Amino acid sequence: MRENIIQKSAELFLSLGFKSVTMDDIANEMGISKKTIYVHFANKTKLVEAVTFDVFENICAGIDGICDTSPNPIQQLYDIKLFVMQHLRNEKTSPQHQLKKYYPQIYQRLHLKQFEKMHSSVTESLQKGVDTELFRASINVDFISRMYFNGMTGIKDDTYFPSTLYTMEYLMESYLEYHLRAIVTDKGLQLLNKFITSNQS
Repeated sequence: MRENIIQKSAELFLSLGFKSVTMDDIANEMGISKKTIYVHFANKTKLVEAVTFDVFENICAGIDGICDTSPNPIQQLYDIKLFVMQHLRNEKTSPQHQLKKYYPQIYQRLHLKQFEKMHSSVTESLQKGVDTELFRASINVDFISRMYFNGMTGIKDDTYFPSTLYTMEYLMESYLEYHLRAIVTDKGLQLLNKFITSNQS
């Protein structure tokens, strides 16, 4: 039952927002009593926390699968971008923004976990790119990995990149190209240009 509650709550939170969905809404949607939810979660904050980290783990599992199967680091980043975009299509609200506003402690913990996850996988990917001569040997892998995380999280900030001006698809696509153009070798650039052309067609 706990897993069912998390799953249904995730659907509601991502489509309607953390703030507007009540425990009553979840109970009604599932056809159970509110008491049943409280058996598994002491309060709404605990439920939001469980949902947030469950969604995070699912995304991580998907990204790990891509990292294990991608033939090269450039394709890997494009495949991850595609996977994340498909995931974001289920979000009618901006859950990260709401999380930051209404559940700042959960947001801080999630942000740190996101950094740890992305830092380790991007570092590994960058090193693979250097080893296969797709990325320049002179790059500081640790620094670039941190910059990549900072940029990817930064473009999601509606204050600086308003959704009235930019779609998330455009932002992710543009940032990815910006990031890769800064580090590729001539060999990497040929591969990158193929992806840019196929994405535009």
